[in-house]
Amino acid sequence: MVYTRKDVGKLTPSERRRFVAALLEVKRRGEYDEFVRMHIKYYVPDGEGGLRAAHMTPSFLPWHRRLLLGMERALRRVDDSVTLPYWDWTRDHTPTAAPWTDDLLGGTGRRSDRQVMTGPFAYQNGNWTIKESFTDAEYLMRDLGRPRDPISLPTPGDLETALADPVYDTAPWNSVSTKGFRNRLEGWGQGRAPLSWRNHNRVHRWVGGHMAGGASVNDPVFWMHHAFVDLVWSRWQRRHGDARYLPTNPPGQGDPQHGRIIARHEKMPPWGVTPAELENHSSIYRYA
Repeated sequence: MVYTRKDVGKLTPSERRRFVAALLEVKRRGEYDEFVRMHIKYYVPDGEGGLRAAHMTPSFLPWHRRLLLGMERALRRVDDSVTLPYWDWTRDHTPTAAPWTDDLLGGTGRRSDRQVMTGPFAYQNGNWTIKESFTDAEYLMRDLGRPRDPISLPTPGDLETALADPVYDTAPWNSVSTKGFRNRLEGWGQGRAPLSWRNHNRVHRWVGGHMAGGASVNDPVFWMHHAFVDLVWSRWQRRHGDARYLPTNPPGQGDPQHGRIIARHEKMPPWGVTPAELENHSSIYRYA
């Protein structure tokens, strides 16, 4: 049965309650923190050696699609009516609209330590303790819009620069690729931050707190953000018809990216599935 992922702003009150309840139960069971650990493990920048499966790499999109499917399956084991909603960050830029309401994710962090104090994921409620991170803080942190050094969310025009590129990815297949849909969407740009942060990356920085680093999965907005990134990939596929994941073949011996990126038919860790197997989600879910 194909299920539907909806815009978070269009969830009914009942759908909001069930989604939050399922998230809290996956966290209580200890499954949620496994996803945090996985994302931290595979957050390998292109300045380091070794295989890059999740970031600064062509497999950024299929790797995160598979990660989302894993979380969605965990949620649906709790409540099979629940799916991952998406947050269209090009539409509503206010830090008080969905998903930042008290019945969903709560709002920004307090000024002193960025601790989230509202909503079901506030530390004071006792249901959302941070166990896997790069700091000792046990509470969820956010800094929506970075008031002390403001940045803005991407605009529809920013996203269009990615959607308009007809090629999936280009050499050198990393954070300095100046062309290709993947990096235009992932958002590694040239120049100094924050101008170099675009689309996906800019959203992580706008949310701030835990979302600003490899432990970003600690914030449940991670899933809504990446569900929208996944939707954008689907829109790009529809627009460009026969365009496919690149590279088709792995870089050869002597290429600086040899053994560092995943070609279309190579298996992605830790699941052993290929990008080609994840290019079409129509038999699993659709977007409303």
